[in-house]
Amino acid sequence: MPTPHHSINGAPIALEGVPSGEDVRSIGEIIRDTRNLSAEQVQQILEHQKANGLKFGEAAIGLGFATPDDVLHALAQQFSYSLGNAARQESSPELVTLNQPFSRQAEAFRALRAQIMMRTHPDGVIERSKRRALAVLSPDTADGKTFFSSNLAIALAQLGERTVIVDADMRGPRVHEVFGVDNSTGLSGLLSGRRGTGVIKAVRGVPSLYVLPVGAVPPNPLELIQGAAFGLVIHELLNKFDHVVVDTPAAEYGADSAVVAARCGAALVVARRDKTRVADLQSLLQTLTAANAQVTGVVMNEF
Repeated sequence: MPTPHHSINGAPIALEGVPSGEDVRSIGEIIRDTRNLSAEQVQQILEHQKANGLKFGEAAIGLGFATPDDVLHALAQQFSYSLGNAARQESSPELVTLNQPFSRQAEAFRALRAQIMMRTHPDGVIERSKRRALAVLSPDTADGKTFFSSNLAIALAQLGERTVIVDADMRGPRVHEVFGVDNSTGLSGLLSGRRGTGVIKAVRGVPSLYVLPVGAVPPNPLELIQGAAFGLVIHELLNKFDHVVVDTPAAEYGADSAVVAARCGAALVVARRDKTRVADLQSLLQTLTAANAQVTGVVMNEF
């Protein structure tokens, strides 16, 4: 399947690894193939299922032919629901919505997703001309901005809607590390006028989710963000994706995050319990109000 290409301000942007559709298979077929079960073992499961009124997965677990994780992954495949495998869980432990989809933290992100969508689109209709990107900000470093923006992006993509997370933190970028994508090219190159291919990367194992990393860390991040090119990038992304989530530098580094929020149009503020000072939070909120960015909410990070 050819890789789709788009352009922003004359610079081509390619979407790497766009997934293609697959035939829907039954839970039994998926578990059979995953565990390499023989025809005899499958027959035993079917007989145990019928005799005890169980589901196929429950019967397979009861007989020791499958584990609960096998069934969970089979369900995820059948319903096209993103679920991290063992390797992803080890390499990207922060992605709780992917690795632990039924945990309290994952449920909190789904609730946050619902709140944001209701506040930004109360009528349930997303008009492309009125679509806004969402900047995620915080007063200080280590407040959990990247953690929140990454998991929120996954939660949005799990709706089956095309979502891109943009790393606009040109002072301490981490999004490429969290998702394990190449960072050789990215936002900084686009804003400085350098042409490149494969700038937007598909996230393996998460259909509909893409990452635009920072790329090379520039010496003049604020100047690049304030330039007209950044607004054009956001505008073009809003035309290509259903949701655009933007990670930003901490407000303590200067005006970067406020400028990004103003260009995005909407902002989510993350504060850290027992760490964030009320005065710093109030100052950031006042700055966002002055920048005409809609504050969709303030999230208290308890971890």
